[in-house]
Amino acid sequence: MLNLSRLRMLRELRRLGTLTEVARSLSYTPSAISQQLAVLEREVGVPLLERSGRRVLLTADAIALVEHTEVVLARLERAEAELAAAQTEVRGTLRVASFQSVLLSIGPIALTLLAERHPELQVEITQREVTSAYEGLLAHDFDLILGEEYPGVPEPHRAGVHREDFTTDALRLAMPTTGPFSALDSDITALSGASWAVDPESSTTGRWERATCRAAGFEAIVRFETTDPLLHAHLVRTGHAVSFMSEIIAAQHLAGMRLVALPGDPHRVLFTAVRDGRAKHPAIRAFREALTEAASQATPTP
Repeated sequence: MLNLSRLRMLRELRRLGTLTEVARSLSYTPSAISQQLAVLEREVGVPLLERSGRRVLLTADAIALVEHTEVVLARLERAEAELAAAQTEVRGTLRVASFQSVLLSIGPIALTLLAERHPELQVEITQREVTSAYEGLLAHDFDLILGEEYPGVPEPHRAGVHREDFTTDALRLAMPTTGPFSALDSDITALSGASWAVDPESSTTGRWERATCRAAGFEAIVRFETTDPLLHAHLVRTGHAVSFMSEIIAAQHLAGMRLVALPGDPHRVLFTAVRDGRAKHPAIRAFREALTEAASQATPTP
């Protein structure tokens, strides 16, 4: 019988492309991965890997074996979900990856709701940006991830992943009530000379922020670049910058700033993503329900 652990190593090699990345993903050494794949090759009796310069490529037989492995892993997760659904209590450990703004606003409310409703369910949360979180999900490091999608910057679909949106969050212009930028007109087109606090351009948020400024006819003068929304809020409150801010985050930090609607009333979409095999797991459903309720509580009343 084929060893599932070794099959998973082969699957990761197809997904990640190098033995080094597989070793990092699965917390092994590259030599250990190579040895285990050699054992798998002997077990199946056909060549699975071929050298191409310094790279290792999968043969056609190896690719077919990986496709069967994907099916097996998904079926096992469906079996686990069915067994869990047959129990009277939602229990176990749910490993979640989330980006920062959800952890600051919605996450704590959802955890409180879960503790009240499902005390035997333990939730472990790791902060990750969306791309890194997806990598962890596909590597089976996480059971569920939280993501965000900005207008005009669609999040690509990943094979084998089930996504569900749970709320939308209005995006606003955040301006200080004191300092040199407080007297500027609140129309974004008047802020070409202001100092901006934005996310790095490599991030989805940063790309959307810069694109929004360009659509208004100017290139943002970026004085502060950080992924920390609390630092954005602090720089605005103290009069040193203008920024973009979601309503869910801004609702907790409005002192010293004012929010202004943007053209087109843009919203970001917040979503959960899980592997297909775990989509119906009761722990996943319980967490989604808590997130949806928490989002409604965290969203400011118009």
